[in-house]
Amino acid sequence: MEEAYKILYRGGSGEITEKKSRFIADLKPVSSEEEALAFIEEIRKKYWDARHHCYVYRIGERSQTVRFSDDGEPAQTAGKPMLDVLAGRDIHDVCAVVTRYFGGTLLGTGGLVRAYSQAVQAGLENCLVVEKRPGVRLSVDTDYNSVGKIQYIAAQMGITALESAYTDRASFTYMVPEEQAEDFEAKLTEATAGRAVLHRSETVYYGLAEGELVLFEK
Repeated sequence: MEEAYKILYRGGSGEITEKKSRFIADLKPVSSEEEALAFIEEIRKKYWDARHHCYVYRIGERSQTVRFSDDGEPAQTAGKPMLDVLAGRDIHDVCAVVTRYFGGTLLGTGGLVRAYSQAVQAGLENCLVVEKRPGVRLSVDTDYNSVGKIQYIAAQMGITALESAYTDRASFTYMVPEEQAEDFEAKLTEATAGRAVLHRSETVYYGLAEGELVLFEK
């Protein structure tokens, strides 16, 4: 069975100031290394006059692709702390770039670690993270006598209807969490005495973004 994982669904930016140095964090959803590198280059051009553009990207449901860079800062003071923030929140398919405008005062290794970490956290506050869950589309075709039972079971199990149609029979399409699919099908079959016709799709991914159900290609 596939597993759920969290992704950056909508990017955003945040900024902190530490001893007159500005740390600007920009985050964007990415699904490939090429997309991440293009975003990093975009930020470099946007803040062309800045001293550092440190970055990290974490791609894949098991973080198959992970890269980070200190971009001239002392080793382990920027990219790795930025990665630790994303890994700590278990966020995937994300690229974060923190741009630093030097303020004239050295921060030391501890100060840099804190600043780059806090910048990413500030950026995340303006982003939207969604849990990407495996599920199946289940189509249900039934007579009208069974409609109330089907809707009750779906409501009790917290299963969302994607669409419904009423002609000489009633039909529904549900997005069912993969781990609930067999139980849901069994309950519908029992409640309708086998009169409901069920058809399950292959596994798809979905999530809830600000209360709205969204579907993903993979």
